[in-house]
Amino acid sequence: MTPLPHGIRAVVRALADDPTQGIANHLHIEEQAPPDPASLAPHDVIIAVKSACVSWVDALMTSGQYQHMPALPYTPGLEYSGVVAWIGADVDPARIAVGDEVYADGFQVGPRTSGAYQGWGGFASYAVAPARAVIPKPPSLSFDQACNFAGSYETAWHCLVACGDLQAGETILIHGASGATGLAAVQLAKALGATVIATGRTRSKLEVVAQHGADHVLTLGNEDGTPGVRRFRDDVKALTGGAGVDVVYDAVGGDISLESLRCVKFGARFLIVGWAATPAVAKGKGGRGAPNANLLPTNLIMMKGLKVLGCPMVISTQKDPSIRPPRVRHLKALAAEGKLAPHISHTFSLREAAAAVQARWTGKVIGGCAVNPPDLPGLPSA
Repeated sequence: MTPLPHGIRAVVRALADDPTQGIANHLHIEEQAPPDPASLAPHDVIIAVKSACVSWVDALMTSGQYQHMPALPYTPGLEYSGVVAWIGADVDPARIAVGDEVYADGFQVGPRTSGAYQGWGGFASYAVAPARAVIPKPPSLSFDQACNFAGSYETAWHCLVACGDLQAGETILIHGASGATGLAAVQLAKALGATVIATGRTRSKLEVVAQHGADHVLTLGNEDGTPGVRRFRDDVKALTGGAGVDVVYDAVGGDISLESLRCVKFGARFLIVGWAATPAVAKGKGGRGAPNANLLPTNLIMMKGLKVLGCPMVISTQKDPSIRPPRVRHLKALAAEGKLAPHISHTFSLREAAAAVQARWTGKVIGGCAVNPPDLPGLPSA
């Protein structure tokens, strides 16, 4: 084959005290030599990356405060999409061929995995993946959408369906609705026939959330601009005829969680999805532990008969891989019907990777965000 040209990649070589420092000081761009086919396995595939998802996890990993720490140095980018540039001798060309538009399975490759493909993150011109982890890109999705689909929508499905048993006709309160998994949860809840009350910090973001199906939107900040969360239980009770909601999807934590406990029906399901409002629960520089653990009042949980459910999609799937294929089939079917599609509010060039991760970390992104490596000469065209 014709030698592949050199590209670029992002690299993290040391962990910081917190993500802000990690993004600013430890996320560097350097030249990337193309993968050498002679060094790869016969079942491997070289992908010329077109787009990589920028996630909240990418920021948290730079300080070692995510539950999984890749070996240093590593290239960020949990999910990516692109064009096949080379296939090994054992790869069936009827399934994967040079020039195909594909995306990579973030459960099998990239910095959130273990093993031989952990170092091949998506913030790069090239990535290597085993053929089993290379999936044809649906024609209905752009490269930016394809790399923002699996993680967010699988999280939403795991939380709403597998854990929350959300039913048609029920009402769900979704916090962090303008985030990647939050907006996916809004779309999925509507596809399942639920009524959605979505919350966020700014009216402009919530206008986008409403365009993606939310029935009602609520801003949570105090009207006078003071810090903290306003009393929103009255709004929720008014929207539900005084009954409260059946399900809470909480990816935010902190004061929002406490107020949400007063917005529910007796016996409601309270889904803990994340803790975006309190990211420093673990020590920086990979110190682990949880010195700043979040707390919930057990008296309210008991008196309201709540089912409080931790919903770690990745960990749950690692412990029981059999739960994944059915949800993937359902999500692909809903996407094919046009009921699910990532909203991408921001894109950056790969050389702007630090700015991209900072935009995600500081909440500027609505839904999805992507970095795009520069086009390289002589590669198969998409």
